[in-house]
Amino acid sequence: MNSSDKITDKAQLSAYIASGCKPDQNRRIGTEHEKFAFSLNTLKPLTYAGPNGIRVLLEKLTEFGWEPVLENGQPIALTKPDHSSITLEPGGQVELSGAPLETIHQTCREVTGHIKQVKDVAGELGAGILGLGYQPKWSLDDVGWMPKGRYKIMREYMPTRGSLGLHMMLATCTVQVNLDFRSESHMAEMFRAALALQPLATALWANSPFRDGKKNDFLSFRSHIWTDTDPDRCGVMPFVFEDNFGFESYVDYMLDMPMYFVYRDGQYIDASGLSFWDFMAGKLPALPGETPSIKDWEDHLTTAFPEVRLKKFIEMRGADGGPSKNLCALPAFWVGLLYDDQALADVISMISDWSYDEVSALRDEVPVAALKTPFRGSTLQDLAKDVLAIAKQGLKRRAKLDGSGQDETIFLNPLHAIAESGITPAEELLAHFDGDWDGSVDQVFTEYAY
Repeated sequence: MNSSDKITDKAQLSAYIASGCKPDQNRRIGTEHEKFAFSLNTLKPLTYAGPNGIRVLLEKLTEFGWEPVLENGQPIALTKPDHSSITLEPGGQVELSGAPLETIHQTCREVTGHIKQVKDVAGELGAGILGLGYQPKWSLDDVGWMPKGRYKIMREYMPTRGSLGLHMMLATCTVQVNLDFRSESHMAEMFRAALALQPLATALWANSPFRDGKKNDFLSFRSHIWTDTDPDRCGVMPFVFEDNFGFESYVDYMLDMPMYFVYRDGQYIDASGLSFWDFMAGKLPALPGETPSIKDWEDHLTTAFPEVRLKKFIEMRGADGGPSKNLCALPAFWVGLLYDDQALADVISMISDWSYDEVSALRDEVPVAALKTPFRGSTLQDLAKDVLAIAKQGLKRRAKLDGSGQDETIFLNPLHAIAESGITPAEELLAHFDGDWDGSVDQVFTEYAY
């Protein structure tokens, strides 16, 4: 299936996703994370232009073997032949989309190596980088937009669908992991397990308690933002918990989801709010008579923002950005649960009687209370301990060792500490804010910068 192939029927769309199925020996781990770049002098977010801006940061990173990607003559991303990339979120958040790798040892080395490169280059520019779920100090008016065509379209459309979409674009950072599936039924089990446990991941990684220099009454404000961004493309999908969930169910979900854009000849054409169904029928007003290609479908899949997202692989999207140890912990958590058949079976058994309504309610409550969120007569802290025990056994059975003979369970250690104490990264920050920081968030830029 080529990206230029024209779509003539819905079956091609399911076939595109199904083409991601891989035998166990070819399944990989891809870790993505975003972070804020800021001026060491003013603490303000870096703008794109200027002698110490994001553009110069990208240009200097090419010294490490990255190739620039240009849009209208300006670098807006970097790539390498191993399929890793560095991209820009709308407010200049710098994202690493890691290469597909075999072990968590490898993906953690990639993450920490990348952070060192960015930190070194940022230091030359008088800048720092920070891992946090939400911009702690500055308002949206203080954040500059990156020069990417798709962001202009989203910037105009987002406020028509919810009140917090621009906050999502300009002021949030996340960490996610991308995993492969071996078959449609396997995808369905993995997806269902990941969606049910996503609120738990949000709780464990909660790390966005500040807004405009003050406490915002949330532990994961980033997660809350998604509840008022766009109801068409966010949240927990009820059809995932139905017995017949599969590739076609997700295709139907995406076909019903309004479009953002169509990319043609280096330009983004505004198609916001229009139907992909109409595009398939050649009735898109912006491109009359033209029908979509597989590449158009691939682009459309990137415009969905549910807690778990399906492409040719599954993306787990519920966690706040944070320190490097927590970035490495996320792939360990999900690989331990989903890449070992016994662990996945244990999770499926655990969630077998969880309803959509329960999971959806849990998802909405977690941004406020994190691990203290009540659930079935207990709390998410208790659930975290049980789920981490399953993940640990899953990683033990994988038995992927580093050069010193340690298996991948070492990357779960930060999560065990959080689960045992019940203190999330956000609550650690709040304790500093109320204590030695004397009510100022400025210290987060020094004490929690990479």
